[in-house]
Amino acid sequence: MSKIGFDFPTQPRKTILSEVEEQWYMPFLAKKLNREMTSMKKSNFGQYDMAVNYLTSVIEEAQAVEKVAVYNIDHMAQVRFTGKDSVALLDRTLPANVASMKIGQCKYTLLLNEEGGVQDDLIIMRVTEEEFILVINAGHDLTGRGIDHGHEVQVISDADRILNYKKDDEDVIVEDISADLAKIDVQGPYSYKLISELYGKDVLRNRSNPDKNMGFFTFNEFDYEGQHYFISRTGYTNRWGWELYVPAKVAVEQYKRIIEKAVELGGLLVGLGGRDENRLSAGNVGLPLMGQEYKPEWSPVNAPLFNAAFDLNKEYFVGKEAIMKVIDEGCTRKMVLVISEGIVVDRDVFLAGKRVGICTSSINSPNVSQEKREFIGSKRGSVNGQDGLAAIGLCWLDINPFEVDSEGNDILEIDGKAVRIPVEFFKTDAEGNPKGKAVLGYISGDGVTPGTAPRPLKKIENL
Repeated sequence: MSKIGFDFPTQPRKTILSEVEEQWYMPFLAKKLNREMTSMKKSNFGQYDMAVNYLTSVIEEAQAVEKVAVYNIDHMAQVRFTGKDSVALLDRTLPANVASMKIGQCKYTLLLNEEGGVQDDLIIMRVTEEEFILVINAGHDLTGRGIDHGHEVQVISDADRILNYKKDDEDVIVEDISADLAKIDVQGPYSYKLISELYGKDVLRNRSNPDKNMGFFTFNEFDYEGQHYFISRTGYTNRWGWELYVPAKVAVEQYKRIIEKAVELGGLLVGLGGRDENRLSAGNVGLPLMGQEYKPEWSPVNAPLFNAAFDLNKEYFVGKEAIMKVIDEGCTRKMVLVISEGIVVDRDVFLAGKRVGICTSSINSPNVSQEKREFIGSKRGSVNGQDGLAAIGLCWLDINPFEVDSEGNDILEIDGKAVRIPVEFFKTDAEGNPKGKAVLGYISGDGVTPGTAPRPLKKIENL
Protein backbone atom coordinates (compact mmCIF):
# COMPACT_ATOMS: atom_id res chain seq x y z
CA MET A 1 0.00 0.00 0.00
CA SER A 2 1.41 3.42 -0.96
CA LYS A 3 1.71 5.90 1.88
CA ILE A 4 -0.35 9.07 2.19
CA GLY A 5 2.03 10.91 4.52
CA PHE A 6 4.64 13.19 3.03
CA ASP A 7 8.37 12.48 3.36
CA PHE A 8 10.03 14.03 6.40
CA PRO A 9 11.42 17.41 5.21
CA THR A 10 15.11 18.20 5.38
CA GLN A 11 14.27 21.85 6.19
CA PRO A 12 11.26 23.33 8.02
CA ARG A 13 8.35 23.96 5.67
CA LYS A 14 6.56 27.28 5.10
CA THR A 15 2.82 27.75 5.06
CA ILE A 16 0.99 29.36 2.15
CA LEU A 17 0.68 32.44 4.35
CA SER A 18 4.27 32.74 5.62
CA GLU A 19 5.56 35.10 2.96
CA VAL A 20 2.73 37.62 3.31
CA GLU A 21 3.33 37.76 7.07
CA GLU A 22 6.94 38.83 6.60
CA GLN A 23 6.58 41.03 3.54
CA TRP A 24 3.18 42.63 4.20
CA TYR A 25 1.92 42.21 7.77
CA MET A 26 5.05 43.31 9.62
CA PRO A 27 5.40 46.67 7.79
CA PHE A 28 1.60 47.09 7.80
CA LEU A 29 1.43 46.75 11.60
CA ALA A 30 4.55 48.85 12.18
CA LYS A 31 2.89 51.70 10.31
CA LYS A 32 -0.44 51.21 12.11
CA LEU A 33 1.17 51.18 15.54
CA ASN A 34 3.89 53.71 14.69
CA ARG A 35 6.58 51.27 15.78
CA GLU A 36 10.01 50.45 14.48
CA MET A 37 10.17 47.34 12.29
CA THR A 38 11.71 44.32 14.00
CA SER A 39 12.12 40.68 13.05
CA MET A 40 9.43 38.26 14.13
CA LYS A 41 10.41 35.51 16.52
CA LYS A 42 10.12 32.06 14.92
CA SER A 43 10.15 28.40 15.90
CA ASN A 44 10.13 25.01 14.20
CA PHE A 45 6.68 23.68 15.00
CA GLY A 46 5.59 20.39 13.47
CA GLN A 47 8.32 20.83 10.85
CA TYR A 48 6.95 24.24 9.89
CA ASP A 49 8.74 27.56 10.27
CA MET A 50 6.16 29.45 12.34
CA ALA A 51 5.96 32.80 14.10
CA VAL A 52 6.03 32.69 17.91
CA ASN A 53 5.06 36.37 17.85
CA TYR A 54 5.15 39.17 15.30
CA LEU A 55 5.94 42.86 15.81
CA THR A 56 4.01 42.86 19.08
CA SER A 57 4.87 40.78 22.15
CA VAL A 58 3.38 37.43 23.10
CA ILE A 59 1.59 39.22 25.95
CA GLU A 60 0.02 41.81 23.63
CA GLU A 61 -1.03 39.12 21.17
CA ALA A 62 -2.51 36.94 23.90
CA GLN A 63 -4.81 39.82 24.88
CA ALA A 64 -6.12 40.30 21.33
CA VAL A 65 -8.67 37.50 21.68
CA GLU A 66 -10.61 39.70 24.12
CA LYS A 67 -11.60 41.62 20.95
CA VAL A 68 -10.63 39.55 17.92
CA ALA A 69 -7.60 37.39 17.17
CA VAL A 70 -6.47 35.93 13.85
CA TYR A 71 -4.26 32.82 13.71
CA ASN A 72 -2.28 31.29 10.87
CA ILE A 73 -3.18 27.63 11.48
CA ASP A 74 -2.14 26.54 8.00
CA HIS A 75 0.45 24.18 9.51
CA MET A 76 -2.46 21.89 10.39
CA ALA A 77 -3.44 19.43 7.66
CA GLN A 78 -6.74 18.39 6.13
CA VAL A 79 -7.22 14.79 4.99
CA ARG A 80 -10.27 13.69 2.99
CA PHE A 81 -11.79 10.20 3.35
CA THR A 82 -14.32 9.15 0.71
CA GLY A 83 -16.02 5.92 -0.34
CA LYS A 84 -18.91 3.82 0.91
CA ASP A 85 -16.76 2.22 3.64
CA SER A 86 -15.11 5.43 4.88
CA VAL A 87 -17.58 5.73 7.77
CA ALA A 88 -16.89 2.13 8.86
CA LEU A 89 -13.12 2.64 8.80
CA LEU A 90 -13.22 5.91 10.73
CA ASP A 91 -15.76 4.59 13.23
CA ARG A 92 -13.55 1.68 14.23
CA THR A 93 -10.30 3.69 14.37
CA LEU A 94 -11.58 6.76 16.24
CA PRO A 95 -13.30 6.74 19.66
CA ALA A 96 -15.99 9.23 18.60
CA ASN A 97 -19.26 7.89 17.21
CA VAL A 98 -18.56 8.71 13.58
CA ALA A 99 -21.46 6.67 12.22
CA SER A 100 -24.03 8.84 14.00
CA MET A 101 -22.65 12.14 12.67
CA LYS A 102 -24.96 14.32 10.60
CA ILE A 103 -23.87 16.10 7.44
CA GLY A 104 -22.53 19.49 8.52
CA GLN A 105 -21.51 18.28 11.97
CA CYS A 106 -18.01 18.45 13.49
CA LYS A 107 -16.66 16.30 16.30
CA TYR A 108 -13.56 16.54 18.44
CA THR A 109 -11.82 13.22 18.95
CA LEU A 110 -8.47 11.47 19.41
CA LEU A 111 -6.40 9.02 17.41
CA LEU A 112 -5.18 6.33 19.80
CA ASN A 113 -2.65 3.54 19.63
CA GLU A 114 -3.50 0.00 20.79
CA GLU A 115 -2.19 0.84 24.28
CA GLY A 116 -4.69 3.69 24.62
CA GLY A 117 -2.08 6.46 24.27
CA VAL A 118 -2.77 9.54 22.17
CA GLN A 119 -1.17 9.78 18.75
CA ASP A 120 -3.09 12.95 17.84
CA ASP A 121 -6.18 14.98 18.63
CA LEU A 122 -8.29 16.16 15.73
CA ILE A 123 -11.55 17.51 14.36
CA ILE A 124 -13.65 15.40 12.01
CA MET A 125 -16.24 16.97 9.67
CA ARG A 126 -18.93 15.01 7.81
CA VAL A 127 -19.30 16.56 4.34
CA THR A 128 -21.62 13.94 2.79
CA GLU A 129 -22.79 10.44 3.69
CA GLU A 130 -19.54 9.07 2.26
CA GLU A 131 -17.12 11.99 2.66
CA PHE A 132 -15.28 13.18 5.77
CA ILE A 133 -12.49 15.69 6.36
CA LEU A 134 -10.06 15.16 9.25
CA VAL A 135 -8.25 18.26 10.52
CA ILE A 136 -5.01 17.09 12.10
CA ASN A 137 -2.07 18.66 13.92
CA ALA A 138 1.15 19.97 12.42
CA GLY A 139 3.65 17.26 11.58
CA HIS A 140 1.05 14.50 11.69
CA ASP A 141 0.96 14.47 7.89
CA LEU A 142 4.48 12.96 7.68
CA THR A 143 5.55 9.35 7.24
CA GLY A 144 9.21 8.42 7.32
CA ARG A 145 12.50 8.97 9.10
CA GLY A 146 14.05 12.36 9.78
CA ILE A 147 15.80 14.68 12.20
CA ASP A 148 13.57 16.54 14.66
CA HIS A 149 15.30 19.13 16.87
CA GLY A 150 18.56 17.21 16.61
CA HIS A 151 17.10 13.74 17.23
CA GLU A 152 16.43 11.03 14.68
CA VAL A 153 12.74 10.09 14.62
CA GLN A 154 10.47 7.67 12.78
CA VAL A 155 6.96 9.05 12.22
CA ILE A 156 3.72 7.76 10.71
CA SER A 157 1.03 10.12 9.48
CA ASP A 158 -2.49 9.99 10.89
CA ALA A 159 -3.79 8.93 7.50
CA ASP A 160 -1.38 6.00 7.29
CA ARG A 161 -2.15 4.93 10.86
CA ILE A 162 -5.84 4.80 10.03
CA LEU A 163 -5.24 2.99 6.74
CA ASN A 164 -3.40 0.25 8.65
CA TYR A 165 -6.87 -0.82 9.83
CA LYS A 166 -8.50 -0.78 6.39
CA LYS A 167 -9.79 -4.15 5.23
CA ASP A 168 -8.75 -5.35 1.78
CA ASP A 169 -12.27 -5.29 0.37
CA GLU A 170 -13.25 -1.89 1.75
CA ASP A 171 -13.95 1.05 -0.57
CA VAL A 172 -12.05 3.98 0.94
CA ILE A 173 -10.07 6.69 -0.84
CA VAL A 174 -7.77 8.91 1.23
CA GLU A 175 -6.28 12.18 0.02
CA ASP A 176 -4.34 14.96 1.76
CA ILE A 177 -6.03 18.15 0.51
CA SER A 178 -4.00 20.61 2.59
CA ALA A 179 -2.37 22.17 -0.47
CA ASP A 180 -5.82 23.20 -1.71
CA LEU A 181 -6.81 25.07 1.45
CA ALA A 182 -5.31 27.57 3.89
CA LYS A 183 -6.60 27.37 7.45
CA ILE A 184 -7.17 30.74 9.13
CA ASP A 185 -8.83 30.97 12.55
CA VAL A 186 -10.76 34.00 13.80
CA GLN A 187 -11.68 34.10 17.50
CA GLY A 188 -13.13 36.57 20.00
CA PRO A 189 -16.34 38.57 20.49
CA TYR A 190 -15.83 40.61 17.31
CA SER A 191 -15.31 37.47 15.19
CA TYR A 192 -18.98 37.48 14.14
CA LYS A 193 -18.70 41.07 12.97
CA LEU A 194 -15.49 40.35 11.07
CA ILE A 195 -16.80 37.28 9.24
CA SER A 196 -20.22 38.76 8.44
CA GLU A 197 -18.79 42.01 7.10
CA LEU A 198 -16.27 40.24 4.87
CA TYR A 199 -18.38 37.31 3.64
CA GLY A 200 -22.00 38.14 4.57
CA LYS A 201 -24.20 36.98 7.45
CA ASP A 202 -25.58 34.07 5.44
CA VAL A 203 -22.34 32.11 5.87
CA LEU A 204 -22.99 32.07 9.65
CA ARG A 205 -26.55 30.77 9.43
CA ASN A 206 -27.75 27.31 10.42
CA ARG A 207 -27.67 25.15 7.29
CA SER A 208 -30.89 23.38 8.33
CA ASN A 209 -32.71 26.45 9.62
CA PRO A 210 -31.47 29.70 8.00
CA ASP A 211 -33.50 31.79 10.44
CA LYS A 212 -31.06 30.72 13.16
CA ASN A 213 -27.31 31.06 13.59
CA MET A 214 -25.10 28.04 13.03
CA GLY A 215 -24.73 25.76 16.04
CA PHE A 216 -21.60 24.96 18.01
CA PHE A 217 -19.49 22.25 16.38
CA THR A 218 -21.14 22.57 12.99
CA PHE A 219 -19.69 23.79 9.70
CA ASN A 220 -20.94 25.46 6.54
CA GLU A 221 -19.76 25.56 2.96
CA PHE A 222 -20.10 28.71 0.88
CA ASP A 223 -18.95 30.28 -2.36
CA TYR A 224 -17.34 33.70 -2.48
CA GLU A 225 -16.16 35.32 -5.71
CA GLY A 226 -16.18 31.97 -7.47
CA GLN A 227 -14.19 30.08 -4.80
CA HIS A 228 -15.46 27.38 -2.42
CA TYR A 229 -14.90 27.79 1.34
CA PHE A 230 -15.51 25.79 4.52
CA ILE A 231 -16.19 27.52 7.83
CA SER A 232 -16.55 25.67 11.14
CA ARG A 233 -17.72 26.95 14.52
CA THR A 234 -15.39 24.82 16.59
CA GLY A 235 -14.01 27.18 19.23
CA TYR A 236 -10.25 26.86 18.83
CA THR A 237 -9.77 28.89 22.03
CA ASN A 238 -13.09 27.97 23.74
CA ARG A 239 -14.20 31.52 22.92
CA TRP A 240 -16.63 32.60 20.23
CA GLY A 241 -15.04 32.04 16.86
CA TRP A 242 -14.58 30.26 13.59
CA GLU A 243 -12.06 28.27 11.62
CA LEU A 244 -11.92 29.24 7.95
CA TYR A 245 -10.68 26.93 5.21
CA VAL A 246 -9.79 29.32 2.40
CA PRO A 247 -9.02 28.15 -1.16
CA ALA A 248 -5.26 28.32 -1.70
CA LYS A 249 -5.67 30.35 -4.91
CA VAL A 250 -7.04 33.32 -2.98
CA ALA A 251 -5.56 32.65 0.46
CA VAL A 252 -3.07 35.53 0.47
CA GLU A 253 -5.56 38.22 -0.54
CA GLN A 254 -8.18 36.89 1.88
CA TYR A 255 -5.63 36.68 4.69
CA LYS A 256 -4.86 40.37 4.16
CA ARG A 257 -8.57 41.28 4.21
CA ILE A 258 -9.13 39.34 7.41
CA ILE A 259 -6.10 40.86 9.16
CA GLU A 260 -6.97 44.40 8.07
CA LYS A 261 -10.50 44.05 9.44
CA ALA A 262 -9.21 42.51 12.69
CA VAL A 263 -6.74 45.37 13.27
CA GLU A 264 -9.53 47.86 12.49
CA LEU A 265 -11.59 46.19 15.25
CA GLY A 266 -8.73 46.40 17.75
CA GLY A 267 -7.36 42.89 17.19
CA LEU A 268 -4.10 41.36 16.04
CA LEU A 269 -2.54 38.47 14.18
CA VAL A 270 -1.44 36.05 16.92
CA GLY A 271 1.59 33.73 16.82
CA LEU A 272 2.26 30.42 18.54
CA GLY A 273 2.94 32.00 21.94
CA GLY A 274 -0.34 33.86 22.17
CA ARG A 275 -2.18 30.89 20.70
CA ASP A 276 -0.90 28.61 23.47
CA GLU A 277 -1.94 31.14 26.12
CA ASN A 278 -5.38 31.44 24.54
CA ARG A 279 -5.83 27.67 24.63
CA LEU A 280 -4.58 27.26 28.20
CA SER A 281 -6.75 30.14 29.44
CA ALA A 282 -9.87 28.78 27.76
CA GLY A 283 -12.71 28.13 30.19
CA ASN A 284 -12.52 26.46 33.62
CA VAL A 285 -10.05 23.74 32.66
CA GLY A 286 -8.11 24.94 29.61
CA LEU A 287 -7.52 22.97 26.43
CA PRO A 288 -4.84 20.24 26.30
CA LEU A 289 -1.98 20.56 23.81
CA MET A 290 -0.82 17.63 21.70
CA GLY A 291 2.73 16.71 22.65
CA GLN A 292 2.36 18.36 26.04
CA GLU A 293 -0.73 16.99 27.80
CA TYR A 294 -1.37 14.33 25.15
CA LYS A 295 1.39 11.80 24.43
CA PRO A 296 1.52 8.29 22.91
CA GLU A 297 2.71 6.92 26.29
CA TRP A 298 -0.09 8.51 28.35
CA SER A 299 -3.75 7.63 28.72
CA PRO A 300 -6.18 10.53 28.16
CA VAL A 301 -8.62 9.25 30.81
CA ASN A 302 -9.66 12.22 33.01
CA ALA A 303 -8.36 14.83 30.57
CA PRO A 304 -10.84 17.74 30.33
CA LEU A 305 -12.16 16.79 26.86
CA PHE A 306 -12.32 13.03 27.44
CA ASN A 307 -16.12 12.83 27.41
CA ALA A 308 -16.34 14.96 24.27
CA ALA A 309 -13.84 12.80 22.40
CA PHE A 310 -15.11 9.34 23.38
CA ASP A 311 -18.23 7.23 22.95
CA LEU A 312 -17.54 4.36 25.33
CA ASN A 313 -20.80 2.66 24.30
CA LYS A 314 -19.29 1.78 20.94
CA GLU A 315 -18.53 -1.93 20.68
CA TYR A 316 -15.01 -1.32 19.41
CA PHE A 317 -12.46 1.33 18.53
CA VAL A 318 -8.68 1.18 18.42
CA GLY A 319 -7.39 1.42 21.99
CA LYS A 320 -10.76 0.79 23.68
CA GLU A 321 -9.61 -2.29 25.57
CA ALA A 322 -6.72 -0.36 27.12
CA ILE A 323 -8.93 2.65 27.92
CA MET A 324 -11.55 0.48 29.62
CA LYS A 325 -8.88 -1.28 31.66
CA VAL A 326 -7.66 2.09 32.99
CA ILE A 327 -11.22 3.10 33.86
CA ASP A 328 -12.12 -0.24 35.43
CA GLU A 329 -9.03 -0.17 37.62
CA GLY A 330 -10.22 3.15 39.06
CA CYS A 331 -7.99 5.78 37.47
CA THR A 332 -7.24 8.61 39.91
CA ARG A 333 -4.97 10.52 37.51
CA LYS A 334 -6.37 13.97 36.74
CA MET A 335 -5.52 16.96 34.56
CA VAL A 336 -5.97 20.32 36.28
CA LEU A 337 -5.43 23.99 35.53
CA VAL A 338 -3.01 25.95 37.72
CA ILE A 339 -2.19 29.60 38.27
CA SER A 340 1.34 30.33 39.51
CA GLU A 341 3.71 33.19 40.25
CA GLY A 342 6.06 32.08 37.46
CA ILE A 343 6.42 29.59 34.62
CA VAL A 344 6.54 26.04 36.03
CA VAL A 345 6.62 23.73 33.01
CA ASP A 346 8.33 20.40 33.81
CA ARG A 347 8.35 21.17 37.55
CA ASP A 348 6.81 18.68 39.95
CA VAL A 349 3.66 19.63 41.82
CA PHE A 350 3.62 19.33 45.62
CA LEU A 351 0.41 19.37 47.65
CA ALA A 352 0.78 19.61 51.43
CA GLY A 353 4.45 18.62 51.09
CA LYS A 354 3.78 15.54 48.95
CA ARG A 355 4.62 15.17 45.28
CA VAL A 356 1.36 14.65 43.35
CA GLY A 357 2.20 15.28 39.70
CA ILE A 358 3.98 17.32 37.05
CA CYS A 359 3.26 20.51 35.12
CA THR A 360 3.17 19.83 31.37
CA SER A 361 2.40 23.33 30.02
CA SER A 362 2.95 26.80 31.49
CA ILE A 363 3.02 30.32 30.05
CA ASN A 364 2.75 33.90 31.31
CA SER A 365 -0.77 35.22 30.86
CA PRO A 366 -2.11 38.78 30.71
CA ASN A 367 -5.63 37.43 31.14
CA VAL A 368 -5.42 36.47 34.85
CA SER A 369 -7.41 38.96 36.93
CA GLN A 370 -5.74 40.92 39.72
CA GLU A 371 -7.85 39.12 42.32
CA LYS A 372 -6.73 35.72 41.03
CA ARG A 373 -3.10 36.82 40.93
CA GLU A 374 -3.19 38.17 44.47
CA PHE A 375 -4.68 34.91 45.74
CA ILE A 376 -1.35 33.20 44.96
CA GLY A 377 0.18 34.98 47.96
CA SER A 378 3.30 35.84 45.98
CA LYS A 379 5.82 38.36 47.24
CA ARG A 380 6.88 39.14 43.66
CA GLY A 381 6.05 42.70 42.72
CA SER A 382 5.69 41.62 39.10
CA VAL A 383 2.71 39.42 40.02
CA ASN A 384 0.54 41.65 42.19
CA GLY A 385 -1.08 44.92 41.29
CA GLN A 386 -3.03 46.22 38.33
CA ASP A 387 -0.36 45.53 35.70
CA GLY A 388 0.96 42.29 37.17
CA LEU A 389 1.42 38.98 35.40
CA ALA A 390 0.94 35.39 36.51
CA ALA A 391 1.55 32.14 34.68
CA ILE A 392 -1.11 29.59 33.80
CA GLY A 393 -0.61 25.94 33.02
CA LEU A 394 -1.92 22.41 32.91
CA CYS A 395 -0.73 19.61 35.17
CA TRP A 396 -1.23 15.86 35.29
CA LEU A 397 -1.76 14.83 38.91
CA ASP A 398 -1.69 11.30 40.33
CA ILE A 399 -4.80 12.10 42.35
CA ASN A 400 -7.95 14.14 41.96
CA PRO A 401 -7.41 17.13 44.30
CA PHE A 402 -11.10 18.09 44.30
CA GLU A 403 -13.83 16.64 46.46
CA VAL A 404 -16.62 15.02 44.44
CA ASP A 405 -20.40 15.13 44.83
CA SER A 406 -22.79 12.17 45.04
CA GLU A 407 -22.73 11.81 41.25
CA GLY A 408 -18.95 11.75 41.10
CA ASN A 409 -18.57 15.29 39.71
CA ASP A 410 -15.78 17.55 40.95
CA ILE A 411 -16.93 20.20 43.41
CA LEU A 412 -15.45 23.36 41.91
CA GLU A 413 -17.46 25.87 43.92
CA ILE A 414 -18.52 26.09 47.57
CA ASP A 415 -20.92 28.78 48.82
CA GLY A 416 -20.54 30.70 45.60
CA LYS A 417 -16.74 30.79 45.75
CA ALA A 418 -14.43 28.89 43.42
CA VAL A 419 -12.37 26.11 44.99
CA ARG A 420 -8.68 26.97 44.95
CA ILE A 421 -6.08 24.53 46.27
CA PRO A 422 -2.61 25.93 47.14
CA VAL A 423 0.36 23.98 45.74
CA GLU A 424 4.09 24.43 45.31
CA PHE A 425 6.20 23.68 42.25
CA PHE A 426 9.72 22.34 42.64
CA LYS A 427 12.55 21.04 40.52
CA THR A 428 13.48 17.62 41.90
CA ASP A 429 16.52 15.39 42.13
CA ALA A 430 16.87 11.82 40.80
CA GLU A 431 14.99 10.45 43.84
CA GLY A 432 12.11 12.89 43.39
CA ASN A 433 13.04 15.09 46.33
CA PRO A 434 12.42 18.84 45.96
CA LYS A 435 15.40 21.10 45.49
CA GLY A 436 15.79 24.85 45.31
CA LYS A 437 13.11 27.41 46.00
CA ALA A 438 9.41 26.69 45.50
CA VAL A 439 7.27 28.54 42.99
CA LEU A 440 3.90 29.28 44.56
CA GLY A 441 0.57 28.66 42.90
CA TYR A 442 -2.81 27.00 43.19
CA ILE A 443 -5.11 24.59 41.42
CA SER A 444 -7.99 26.64 40.08
CA GLY A 445 -11.62 25.55 40.09
CA ASP A 446 -12.76 28.48 37.96
CA GLY A 447 -9.96 28.74 35.42
CA VAL A 448 -8.81 31.99 33.86
CA THR A 449 -11.48 33.27 31.45
CA PRO A 450 -15.03 32.03 30.81
CA GLY A 451 -15.55 29.64 27.91
CA THR A 452 -17.90 31.41 25.49
CA ALA A 453 -17.61 29.18 22.39
CA PRO A 454 -20.93 27.31 22.88
CA ARG A 455 -22.91 30.37 23.96
CA PRO A 456 -25.64 31.77 21.68
CA LEU A 457 -24.29 33.96 18.89
CA LYS A 458 -27.03 36.54 19.54
CA LYS A 459 -24.79 37.80 22.36
CA ILE A 460 -22.20 39.01 19.83
CA GLU A 461 -23.98 39.38 16.48
CA ASN A 462 -24.81 43.05 17.08
CA LEU A 463 -21.50 44.22 18.53
